[in-house]
Amino acid sequence: MKNLTVLLSASGSPSIPGIIDCFKKNGERKIRVVGVDMSEEPTAKYLVDAFYKVPAVADNNYINFILDICKKEKVDIYFPNISLEVSKVIKMKSEFDKLGIKIAISNLHSIEIANNKLSTYKFLKEHNIEVPNFYSVKSLEDFITGCKIMGYPNKALCLKIVDGSGSRGVRIIDSKKSRYDIFVNEKPNTFYTSYDDMVSVLKEAKDFHEMMLVEYMPGPEYTIDILAENGKALYIVGRENTVSLMSIAQESVLKYDADAYEICKNIVKLLNMDGNIGFDFMRDREGKAQLMDINPRITATVSVIAAGGVNLPYLRVKQLLGEKLPKLDPKYGTFLKRRYGEIYTDKDGNRIEI
Repeated sequence: MKNLTVLLSASGSPSIPGIIDCFKKNGERKIRVVGVDMSEEPTAKYLVDAFYKVPAVADNNYINFILDICKKEKVDIYFPNISLEVSKVIKMKSEFDKLGIKIAISNLHSIEIANNKLSTYKFLKEHNIEVPNFYSVKSLEDFITGCKIMGYPNKALCLKIVDGSGSRGVRIIDSKKSRYDIFVNEKPNTFYTSYDDMVSVLKEAKDFHEMMLVEYMPGPEYTIDILAENGKALYIVGRENTVSLMSIAQESVLKYDADAYEICKNIVKLLNMDGNIGFDFMRDREGKAQLMDINPRITATVSVIAAGGVNLPYLRVKQLLGEKLPKLDPKYGTFLKRRYGEIYTDKDGNRIEI
């Protein structure tokens, strides 16, 4: 089979080694991985075959940087791994098409819906797909009113920025959690905050981001990863994340959930979705999976699914190339435990082997 070069963004992220393995250890062909990241710290270049520092995705020249790298490295397939990036890239797809570069993303309509949590909930509710109770927040006054309407302080609530990703702009407001308990018993990366502290934070906003309140689900988190083709789920595998750190699963096990699978299939069909998609659920107090977010891209812990026999990133490569896709059944019970691994460099950024 033809050897390939793929481009991965956010290649300095903690979960990227597992994603790189999905491409490198495919069992069929050699894949060269080019990585880009906005961080220039020296260890990132040792994870990939070629590395480039790029500006933040919000920079107006970001896509031009990516196009230049694609030309220089003769990239065959580009995998955007940041939610905002996906939204920007789809609008410039024709520029990549001219170069013969395939982009691993869905269609514009599905991306615009999925990348805005409020739009997602409104769309699903209109199509009779169950979502948690929610309330739009565009001001401090909306927050105060929304908390009352949604039952605070008797009920815990979650506040989210509607276009946030990777746990940014997420807080849990629970009247049963005192600020002293949070200080003493919670690690600094906790999502918990108090109502009064949240009001103080929102008062400081000069440019108020659109947010939403959502009823709090105690968990655990359940994620479904899909490879879709024009509205049909080709492969679908769920996993329960029993331990997470800043939205990245540290322990995850492949697990089947028929109801959640059906929800995802329906959404894929409704939005005519294509490519790699991740659906984030949280379990309510009765253990039922409630949809929280849709990510129209590869998710951080997709490597455990590859370990369970369904290598979704590489299957996307085959799909984009028009190759025959195999029939695969996931090995439920496959378990992932993340542990630290180190890369050492000297003061000049050269790798040190120990």
